[in-house]
Amino acid sequence: MKKDEILKALDSQFSLNRDSSKVVIVGLGSTGLSVAYFLRNLGLQFAIVDSRVKPPFNDELLAEMPDVAVFTGGFEQAVFDVATHIMVSPGVSMEEPIIQQAIAKGVCPLSDIDLFACSVSEPAVAITGSNGKSTVTTLLGDMAKADAKRVAVGGNLGTPALDLLDDKADLYVLELSSFQLERTSQLNAVAATVLNISADHLDRYANIDAYVAQKNKVYAGDGVMLVNTDCPYAAKIQQTNRNVLSFGFQEKADYNVIETSEGSSLAFHGHAIFPVDQLLISGVHNQANALAALALGTTVGLSDAAMCTALRAYKGLKHRVQFVARIQDVIWVNDSKATNVGACVAALQGLKNASVVLIAGGDAKAADMSDLIPLLKEKVKTLLLIGKDGKLIKQAVNDCIPVLEVGTLKKAVTKAQEIAQAGDAVLLSPACASMDQFANYKDRGEQFVAAVKALKQ
Repeated sequence: MKKDEILKALDSQFSLNRDSSKVVIVGLGSTGLSVAYFLRNLGLQFAIVDSRVKPPFNDELLAEMPDVAVFTGGFEQAVFDVATHIMVSPGVSMEEPIIQQAIAKGVCPLSDIDLFACSVSEPAVAITGSNGKSTVTTLLGDMAKADAKRVAVGGNLGTPALDLLDDKADLYVLELSSFQLERTSQLNAVAATVLNISADHLDRYANIDAYVAQKNKVYAGDGVMLVNTDCPYAAKIQQTNRNVLSFGFQEKADYNVIETSEGSSLAFHGHAIFPVDQLLISGVHNQANALAALALGTTVGLSDAAMCTALRAYKGLKHRVQFVARIQDVIWVNDSKATNVGACVAALQGLKNASVVLIAGGDAKAADMSDLIPLLKEKVKTLLLIGKDGKLIKQAVNDCIPVLEVGTLKKAVTKAQEIAQAGDAVLLSPACASMDQFANYKDRGEQFVAAVKALKQ
C-alpha cells in the first residue's frame, strides 16, 4: 500500500494522523525500534520511553533519529500526559499502572500488529500456540518459496512485522505471541491457527483461561480457522459461521496421519500426501507441525508438489531438539527454545533414547512443573537443575527421580558428562525462560553448544 493509503487507514481506524497525534512507544527493543522507523517514514510524531537505563537499540535509534525524544531509566508521567496514542511493546505488561492510567484517560492503545494490518492488502497467515509456532512459521515460509511465492516471514520470530512490509510480497507469514495478540484489534488473517495450548506465561496472566483468551484473538476476522483436534481448548473456539479446518491424530481431523501399505503418511481426508519417514524433523509433535503447515499452505493456494519439496528438505530450527554432538556414544541435544513445560514434554517424547540426562531450569514463569513427572519417571535418569527456580522445580517434581541442583549451565554440562553412559542422551530442554542467566534462549543454546564442543575437543 502507498503512504497516503496507509495514513488514511490509520486515521480511519485509530484517528492517528500527522496533525494532532502524538504516539508514545513504550519499550525500545526490536519491536519498538521497528515502530519508530514506521512512524518516522509516515511523518507521524512520536517519543520513546523505556524503564531501562540503556535499552538494546538506544544507540542505533540515536544515530538514525537524533531528533527523537527518548526517555530512559523509568516511565515519566509527563511523557504519557501529552500522548494521544500509546504503543506498548510485547515485553512490557499492559498492567503497568502508568499504562492503565493513560488508557483510562482516553489514550488509544496500538500494537505493531495493528499498524501492520492497516498497511497491507496482501494475504497474511497468523500462527500462534504454546509450542511449535516457529517451526510451522518457517516451514510454511519454505513451502511458499518452493512454490515461487514472494513471501515475508517474521513477527514474534526474527524480523518484526513492520520491517517485513514490502510492496513486492505475495504473502506474509506471521508468528504471533500471546503478548502481541492481547494488544491487537485489527488482525484479519486469511488463515490462522492456535497450534496447541499448554500452561505458559502464568506470571503475566491470572490463569490458563486468560492465557487461552489472548491466544484465540488470532482468529479475529473472517479467514479460515485451523484448529487442533487433539487440543482440549480447541472445541471452545470454533465458530459455526466460519470456514474451519482441523488437524491432529484423530480420525475426524481433516489433516491427519494414516497408515498405508508403505507406512505412515501425512494425509488430507484419507488421501496420502507425504510419507512420515521422509520427515527430517523427528517426533509426533513435528508430525502435527507438518500437518498444520500443509493445511495452511493449501488454504493460501500452495501446490502439494511444492509443499512436499519443502517438507523433504526442512531440517528444523536451531535450539529446537538440535543434535549437537555424539561423544563416546552419548548424544547431546540442544532444545534451549523449550521455554515452557509443554515444549520440554514434546522434546522428551520425541527422543528415542530410553535414558536421558535432562538439564532444565531458569525462570519458571509460575508454571506447574509437576506436569513433567510422568515423562521424568519414564525417560529421565537424572535431572540437573540450573537457574533461579531450581529449588521450586525440585519441590514440584518431588524427587520422583534423582535431582541435582548445579546452578549454572557450565556446571550442568560437566556433571552430565560424568553421569551419562553409552547409549544415553543429554538433553538441554529447560522448560523455563532464559533471561535469569542469559540474554535469551539463543544465548543459552549457544553457550550449551560451545560447552559441549569443548568436551569433544
